[in-house]
Amino acid sequence: MSLDYNEKNITLAKNLRKNATQQENHLWYDFLSKYEVRFQRQKSIDNFIADFYCHKAKLIIEIDGSQHYTEEGRQKDEFRTEILEEYELKVIRFTNHQINTNFRGVCEYIDTAVKAPLREGALECA
Repeated sequence: MSLDYNEKNITLAKNLRKNATQQENHLWYDFLSKYEVRFQRQKSIDNFIADFYCHKAKLIIEIDGSQHYTEEGRQKDEFRTEILEEYELKVIRFTNHQINTNFRGVCEYIDTAVKAPLREGALECA
């Protein structure tokens, strides 16, 4: 299934890349940009912008700041995840605190999340 996107989000996504949070920059520059499977930053999908997107693993990584901890924020995240899962994408979330205090664990979790569907795909093709 191809990914729809909102043309209006392209400029916003570029601005978000230029003005990334400290945690987004840390994850990008210290792990994802060097990772063996390609990731994209601030990818427009449907009417949303994913923090990080891996096409090959059908994976979205979101880094949640304080706005996600309110009831309204949680409801928006749930709705967004439901829409993104309709594209057969898996969404994983980390908090800023997790990036700051357990960066290695976050990277290991991402590595496992990326490689699991790739292994499954390899088995299906055999």
